[in-house]
Amino acid sequence: MKKTERTKKQLRIHNMAFKLTETEYRTVRRYLDKYRIKNKSRWCRETLLFHILRTLEEDYPTLFSENEMRR
Repeated sequence: MKKTERTKKQLRIHNMAFKLTETEYRTVRRYLDKYRIKNKSRWCRETLLFHILRTLEEDYPTLFSENEMRR
Protein backbone atom coordinates (compact mmCIF):
# COMPACT_ATOMS: atom_id res chain seq x y z
CA MET A 1 0.00 0.00 0.00
CA LYS A 2 1.37 3.39 -0.99
CA LYS A 3 1.73 6.19 1.53
CA THR A 4 -0.88 8.30 -0.29
CA GLU A 5 -3.41 5.46 -0.18
CA ARG A 6 -2.91 4.99 3.56
CA THR A 7 -3.23 8.74 4.16
CA LYS A 8 -6.45 8.97 2.17
CA LYS A 9 -8.08 6.23 4.27
CA GLN A 10 -7.33 8.15 7.47
CA LEU A 11 -8.52 11.60 6.42
CA ARG A 12 -10.93 13.24 8.83
CA ILE A 13 -13.84 14.19 6.61
CA HIS A 14 -16.73 14.25 9.08
CA ASN A 15 -17.54 17.28 11.20
CA MET A 16 -19.13 17.49 14.61
CA ALA A 17 -20.18 20.67 16.34
CA PHE A 18 -21.71 21.49 19.70
CA LYS A 19 -22.45 24.54 21.78
CA LEU A 20 -21.44 25.35 25.35
CA THR A 21 -22.89 27.62 27.97
CA GLU A 22 -20.72 30.51 29.11
CA THR A 23 -19.77 28.62 32.29
CA GLU A 24 -18.87 25.46 30.37
CA TYR A 25 -16.81 27.47 27.90
CA ARG A 26 -14.87 29.25 30.65
CA THR A 27 -14.21 25.90 32.34
CA VAL A 28 -12.84 24.38 29.13
CA ARG A 29 -10.75 27.49 28.42
CA ARG A 30 -9.32 27.42 31.94
CA TYR A 31 -8.39 23.74 31.53
CA LEU A 32 -6.77 24.33 28.13
CA ASP A 33 -4.78 27.27 29.46
CA LYS A 34 -3.71 25.50 32.65
CA TYR A 35 -2.35 22.47 30.78
CA ARG A 36 -1.08 24.55 27.85
CA ILE A 37 -3.12 22.65 25.27
CA LYS A 38 -2.77 24.36 21.91
CA ASN A 39 -4.56 21.90 19.64
CA LYS A 40 -8.17 22.07 20.87
CA SER A 41 -9.49 19.86 18.09
CA ARG A 42 -7.08 17.04 18.88
CA TRP A 43 -7.73 17.35 22.63
CA CYS A 44 -11.50 17.28 22.13
CA ARG A 45 -11.32 14.29 19.78
CA GLU A 46 -8.98 12.29 22.04
CA THR A 47 -10.96 13.09 25.19
CA LEU A 48 -14.26 12.14 23.59
CA LEU A 49 -12.95 8.93 22.03
CA PHE A 50 -11.15 7.89 25.22
CA HIS A 51 -14.40 8.20 27.16
CA ILE A 52 -16.39 6.33 24.50
CA LEU A 53 -13.90 3.47 24.26
CA ARG A 54 -13.63 3.12 28.04
CA THR A 55 -17.43 3.02 28.37
CA LEU A 56 -17.75 0.45 25.60
CA GLU A 57 -15.09 -1.69 27.24
CA GLU A 58 -16.90 -1.56 30.59
CA ASP A 59 -20.23 -2.41 28.97
CA TYR A 60 -18.84 -5.29 26.94
CA PRO A 61 -21.16 -8.31 27.21
CA THR A 62 -19.83 -11.23 29.23
CA LEU A 63 -20.78 -14.85 29.41
CA PHE A 64 -21.77 -14.58 33.07
CA SER A 65 -23.49 -11.83 35.03
CA GLU A 66 -21.53 -9.84 37.59
CA ASN A 67 -23.22 -11.73 40.48
CA GLU A 68 -22.29 -15.10 39.01
CA MET A 69 -18.66 -14.06 38.60
CA ARG A 70 -18.40 -12.90 42.21
CA ARG A 71 -19.42 -16.30 43.63
